[in-house]
Amino acid sequence: MAQSDDTDKKQASAASVRPPKRAERPKRGRKPARKAAPRPKNEATQRDDAKLRPSAAIVPPQAVAGRALTLVVAIMSFLACLTVGAVSVVWDAADAWQNDLVREITIQIRPAEGVDMLREIDKAVALAQEFPGIDSVRALSDAETKSLLEPWLGEGLQLDGLPVPRLIQITVGDPELLNLSQLRSMVSQNVTGASVDDHSVWTSRLSAMAGAVVLGGFAIMVLVLGSMVLSVVFATQAAMAGNKDVVSVLHFVGAEDGFIAREFQRHFLMLGLKGGVSGGVAAILAFLTVDMLTRQSSGQAGSDQMSALFGGISVSLPGYLGVFGVVFLVAILTALTSGLAVKAHLAKVD
Repeated sequence: MAQSDDTDKKQASAASVRPPKRAERPKRGRKPARKAAPRPKNEATQRDDAKLRPSAAIVPPQAVAGRALTLVVAIMSFLACLTVGAVSVVWDAADAWQNDLVREITIQIRPAEGVDMLREIDKAVALAQEFPGIDSVRALSDAETKSLLEPWLGEGLQLDGLPVPRLIQITVGDPELLNLSQLRSMVSQNVTGASVDDHSVWTSRLSAMAGAVVLGGFAIMVLVLGSMVLSVVFATQAAMAGNKDVVSVLHFVGAEDGFIAREFQRHFLMLGLKGGVSGGVAAILAFLTVDMLTRQSSGQAGSDQMSALFGGISVSLPGYLGVFGVVFLVAILTALTSGLAVKAHLAKVD
């Protein structure tokens, strides 16, 4: 018993010397580590991320080939618009000439022996005034006849000693009401040495000339636009060659040909619009400059001759509408040509 008491005393003294043990926590199931909540990005961080990950287009918008193509399209558009303006001026002039010729008829009375010229002139004037559709009938005076012949025969003419025919000018108000064949037959039967000239030969020649000018202008426009289309084809091939890796990757990862073609079409459509608008604006400025210069130089020999041929050298409203049509056509042709070239290239890749 004494030994057991001594053992208990030793254990109590050792317990008093040792530090107390911490209370053990009950074991629980280990929870998964929680992810830290993302911190809200400020505007500066978002701008930095946007700079690091830009949404770049397939075709670089500021390539050297793109600027060169824009210049080529602008030049072609300018030439096409100039052609449209020139055709418009010539067509308007030919139309004005035709209207003047249709509304004017000339009776020519040739002199003959034993015939009183003044009496025949009076008979022709009285006969022409009876026909419906005629506004005025006037016989040219001796002074007017001399002025018509002076450029060829010189000044100081004496009409009494020359067999010069006399002219009667008829102004037609309504060409549809006038029976020209009946007038021609009545004048030839009742007036000695008289004939009616309706200027049909000149009218037909003017119509042929206007048609030739329109066909020539159309041919020039076809050549200009064809050259532009070839330039767009070469530029598209150059752009695809420069972005061959990007196009190939997009093609082989499953991008449709239509998507790639639309990217190129969008790029070249903008180039076509820029070039077309630049060429059209330059053409309009050229039209206005020529019109202003012809107005300022009126009275000079060259300007008067041009005015005599074409009237006022100014482009009418259809000419300006044609310029806008050319700009629209240039943009559409540029986009379509680039799209077709891209699809043809991708078809070869397949």
